[in-house]
This record gives sequence, C-alpha cells and structure tokens, in this order.
Amino acid sequence: MTFSKKSQIVSYSILFLASLLVLLPLFWMLVSSFKSQRELYAYPPMFFPTVWRFQNYTRAATTGSVTFFRMFLNTMLIAVPVTVLNILFSGLAAYSFARIRFPGRDFLFMLFITSMMVPASVVLIPQFMFFSKLNLVNTYAPLIMPEMLGKAFSIFLLRQFFMTLPHELEDASYIDGCGRLRIWAVIFMPLSKPIIATLAVFIFQRSYNDFLYPIIYIHTSSKFTIQLGLAAFRSAYSARYELIMAMSVLALLPVLILYIFSHKYIVNGIVMSGIKG
Repeated sequence: MTFSKKSQIVSYSILFLASLLVLLPLFWMLVSSFKSQRELYAYPPMFFPTVWRFQNYTRAATTGSVTFFRMFLNTMLIAVPVTVLNILFSGLAAYSFARIRFPGRDFLFMLFITSMMVPASVVLIPQFMFFSKLNLVNTYAPLIMPEMLGKAFSIFLLRQFFMTLPHELEDASYIDGCGRLRIWAVIFMPLSKPIIATLAVFIFQRSYNDFLYPIIYIHTSSKFTIQLGLAAFRSAYSARYELIMAMSVLALLPVLILYIFSHKYIVNGIVMSGIKG
C-alpha cells in the first residue's frame, strides 16, 4: 500500500469519526423525540423506542399558549425581510465599492470591515434606547430595520465576487445605454446567484436562530419567535424531554431543508468570492 493511499485512509477515518461525533447528538435527539417519558428515563438507556410515538410532535406543536405554527410564522415575518433587505442593500454597497471610484472608497471599505470586529453587545444598549424613543419596542421593526443598510460581512463577500466579473460586461452595457443601477440589477445580481444563495442561507440562519435580540425587544407571547417559544416551552415542560426533543426537531427542520436545497451553492459562492481581492 502506497504512502498516499495510507494517508487517504487515515484522513477519511478521522473525518468519519469527527462526523460521527457531530451527528450522534442530533441523531439521539431525533430518536428521543419518538420515545415515551418512561423510555427516556429507563436504565440501562434504550437507544431506539419500542413504539415510535409520532403524537409527540402533534403535542409539542400545539401545547402551550402559542402554537409552533404561530411562532414559525412570526419568525418568517422577521427572517424573510431581513434576508431580502440585507442582500439588496449590501449588493448596492458592494457594487459601489467594487466598480465605482470615489474619494475615500478604500478607507470607507476598511471601516466597514473593521466594524466586523465590534461585538454586537457594545451597541445593544444604545440601539435599544434608540428604538425605545421611537416606541418600537415589542414590535418586529428593531429586528428588521438594522438590516436595511446591509452588513459588513455581506458587503465584503458580494464585493469580492463582483470584482471577479469582467469589465467588458459593463462596457457593453454602457454602449447599450444602461445606467449603473440597471447594470447592477440586470447583470451583476443575476450573475451572483452562487454568492447570493450562500448569503441567503447565512443571513436566514442567523435571523432564524437569533435569541438575544428578540428576547430584548419582544415581550408579548403571541409575538414570540421559535427560539423564544422553545425557551419558554423548555421552562414550562422541563421534565417532558420527549416533547422538548420533538419541539427542537421541528425548530431545526426549516434551516435544514434550506441548507439541503442550497448546499451546492455555498462552497462555490465562498470559493469564488475569494478569487480576487
């Protein structure tokens, strides 16, 4: 056996063990969601249930003051606008940094990149005071409005991708009479589907899994997002682990489905965005 083949076997073995360590807790959560309360506390532990209890999901989705479907709708009312607005406005800023020459462009871009180093907790109190003065607390506006100006990470990835597109496309568009805004909308954004899909997954997942900001701004239980509802459910039914596991699986499904349908774009988008700096 050659050295390269041995190294491949060792590499794949390490990757397999690492994947097993990552997936085992998720698989245990999935299996436990179908167990009865008695089987969860059984000793020695039972890996698979004797009877698969699909009714655990029905009870988890409908138990409590707010149903899972209501919390899911509340989360979508935040995550979808956040994803769309972030990509749109970040795309405009990224096009400006990539293609338009203006005084202080590089310095301003470095300021955007530097803002990624600032922890979110630093601006948390001033931001809360700002939205409190506007009487927007206990609404979804504080969770959506900060995304309207884009984010440094999104601007950076889109700008790196835009710089890989040939200048001849712009030159031909200028000859045809297109302005910059039309060039951005008709040429740059359609050609940027891989990086846009990557950003959409990242932004949606961050907004979907956000717990800190919703718990600060949302006070009414009927407006709870999935993460707030899951925390409240865990507090109210702390001993019913089978229902907690079922609720956790339901909360995981939307992001998992989104990733399954867009995973092929994620690697391509990240790789292609780093080709040219």
